[in-house]
Amino acid sequence: MKVSIGRRGLAAGLASLALPALHSRPAFAAWPERPIRLVVPYTPGGSNDAVARPLAEALQGMLGKPVIVENRPGAGSTLGAGFVAQAQPDGYTLLLASTSFATSSTYLKTTYDAVESFDPVARLCLAPMLIVTKPRGFADMKTLVDAAREAPGRVQYAMAGMGAVGHFTMEAFNAAAGLTMEPVPYSGISPAQADLLAGRVDIMVTTMASISNLVSSGQVPVIAYTSSQRMEDAPQVPTVREATGIDFAVDVWWGVLAPKGTPAAVRQTLNQAISRIVGTDSYRRFLAVEGAKPMPQGTEEFGRFVAGDIARWRKLAQDSNIRAG
Repeated sequence: MKVSIGRRGLAAGLASLALPALHSRPAFAAWPERPIRLVVPYTPGGSNDAVARPLAEALQGMLGKPVIVENRPGAGSTLGAGFVAQAQPDGYTLLLASTSFATSSTYLKTTYDAVESFDPVARLCLAPMLIVTKPRGFADMKTLVDAAREAPGRVQYAMAGMGAVGHFTMEAFNAAAGLTMEPVPYSGISPAQADLLAGRVDIMVTTMASISNLVSSGQVPVIAYTSSQRMEDAPQVPTVREATGIDFAVDVWWGVLAPKGTPAAVRQTLNQAISRIVGTDSYRRFLAVEGAKPMPQGTEEFGRFVAGDIARWRKLAQDSNIRAG
């Protein structure tokens, strides 16, 4: 997805922010002394890189040392996360975590504990998922739910891989609504979108960044957002809860984690810097392109948030029998 503000301009604007706390930290005055790695456990490009790279550029300006984005994809984000979990807890290796980090830890074998192997640094933002229907498909969420109730298993939803966030989100909705909509797994987002456009599957739940070209061109309609509140950019589209009366909401998130044992003072300095960055108008405009809103949290609050999210998805994986392969 193209970004409406230049990456250089964004970084320059954010890096110019004054952050007094970075210049008055006697306990860790020597940190950082060398470049910092921000590990993105996904392939280059897409929403994760789009969130990580301008953040890294802005942090570099604030901290005075290079902040290098390092892509380490594989095994549903668990390879990159495992690399960070085993790194020295010195503040020089960080992980860009997300909802995918939480969901993958619930059904894949990992070399780490998603809660106990990391220390929280900061939450960045939240974004809703979109429920989109095939062309000339369901008019609204009520029509979809009625059809799914009338013929259990007949309504099919596309998902970009077994255990993808969209898979978890739809199974959470199935559970909340007492429905049986059948997943159709694909090898990625592109073939899933192709079959949605061709009408071979009924619906798909995905992020704004993944589907915006089809939505903006009018090729597929959005019938609901999974968030707890309507989107400012599309106030005419209801939330799932509003449209159905079902108690259901899912937001995807991004945040930064560090290896267990990273000094609290270092994490606090990073938290202050990150919170300052995501609170700027420039970053808000940037995230809006991705359909996300800045929602920073303090270190401990973010830690509780991550633990709660993992617990939610772990229970769903067990109840819905979501497994690797």
